[in-house]
Amino acid sequence: MTHQRLSGALFVLPALVLLTVFVFIPLIGVFGLSLTDFDVYSVANPANLHLIGAANYWHLLRDRQAWQALETTLVVVVVGVPATLLLSLISALMIESIAERWRGLFRTALFVPVVCSTVAIAISWRYLLNTRFGLVNHVLGLLGLRAPDWLGSPHLAILAITIVVVWKGFGYGMIIVSAARKEIPDELYDAARIEGAGVHHRLLRITVPMLAPTLGLLALLDVSGYWQLFAEPYVLTQGGPLGSTTSLLLLMYERGFRWWRWGAASAIAMALTAVMWLFAWVQRHTRAGWRSE
Repeated sequence: MTHQRLSGALFVLPALVLLTVFVFIPLIGVFGLSLTDFDVYSVANPANLHLIGAANYWHLLRDRQAWQALETTLVVVVVGVPATLLLSLISALMIESIAERWRGLFRTALFVPVVCSTVAIAISWRYLLNTRFGLVNHVLGLLGLRAPDWLGSPHLAILAITIVVVWKGFGYGMIIVSAARKEIPDELYDAARIEGAGVHHRLLRITVPMLAPTLGLLALLDVSGYWQLFAEPYVLTQGGPLGSTTSLLLLMYERGFRWWRWGAASAIAMALTAVMWLFAWVQRHTRAGWRSE
């Protein structure tokens, strides 16, 4: 091994050790648990532990509650990710259009929810969306609109949770998009203006295509985050009403820490991991296709 390769291996070694200890080994352990009926009785007496193969996965495929949790999670991902990307792009472009001395203030204001505690934000929104005393319904009442039961209706509850998730997360994308926007050469916009291109044409023909790799990366990060939806439904609705806001991660938590069925919970965890790997693979090959064009 040459000196250069040895130096590179030594630089990579700490990261590989951390990944092995905190990612790969736990992942192998979770996969092993998913092939057993490990529960609270197995903790008391290891003789109660049995290897059941893929039974947990077959049960998961026939579990209506799991399919409902998958539908809930997909709704948040399918609605929340495009909304987050759109708000990130719009807010970044709007901040660039205001006076430079005010940009830092607006960026900070929009980024504050990202660094705030998710539980604290969910509690605040729970009070804001309260049917009788919430500020949101109070404002709607002043406008002469009917005050809905945001967290008591199955359809409105998932909408409310999606709004909270998007509101908390789009500030991070705004910072990334703002940084990527500065890397676009001004000469492209000057040439477009000379050719008579309007604001909308410059946005669709220059800004969005040039930001496509950045938006693709943000989409991957948002999907990864929203696929792990937990704190918002846990605090706002506890998975209700009628299980309409129970996400896959919340279902995994309930199976593992409320009903002590760790084998079944591990199967859900492995299913979540497999879906995330699949999306990462698709997103990676999609970006590779963009680069080759």
